[in-house]
Amino acid sequence: MQIKDLTKMSMCVALCCVTAYISFPLPFTPGLVTALTFALSLTAYLLTPRQTFTVVAIYILLGAVGLPVFAGGQGLSRLVGPAGGFYFAWIPAYALLSLAKGATPDFKRYLAANVLIAVPITYVGGLISMMLVLEVGVFEAATMAVFPFIPGDIIKAAAAAILGVRLQKTLERR
Repeated sequence: MQIKDLTKMSMCVALCCVTAYISFPLPFTPGLVTALTFALSLTAYLLTPRQTFTVVAIYILLGAVGLPVFAGGQGLSRLVGPAGGFYFAWIPAYALLSLAKGATPDFKRYLAANVLIAVPITYVGGLISMMLVLEVGVFEAATMAVFPFIPGDIIKAAAAAILGVRLQKTLERR
């Protein structure tokens, strides 16, 4: 790996750590609305699938060992709690988003890949963990892990796609 790639990856890990704290709770779910998914999307747009996988795994590992990078709690307790499935789903979700983004920056393709691939995979992870940890049915888990997040996730995906296209074009010129 080149220094340029490691630098981009380090910046993406740092961005994930910072944006996790731009969050707020919803009263009816243990999941948080967070800007982290914006940062994860941007990471997928700027890096290769392998690099994206590594960045997300490093972010989760940093939180698992107790560094204060997770919003809403630290360490393994956050990963095995009701919202833990979101964290684990991010690894394949955003690596696949990076794979699906294509070779040239394109807003529509970035947005479509995010909304059709990364967001649903993330929701499945959150849905499963809510069902298992809280011992609730599919509809109740979806009410906590999916439905309230759809509008915000679409907005974040669009914003990340706009910025991702611009940044990718800027990086290609260098």
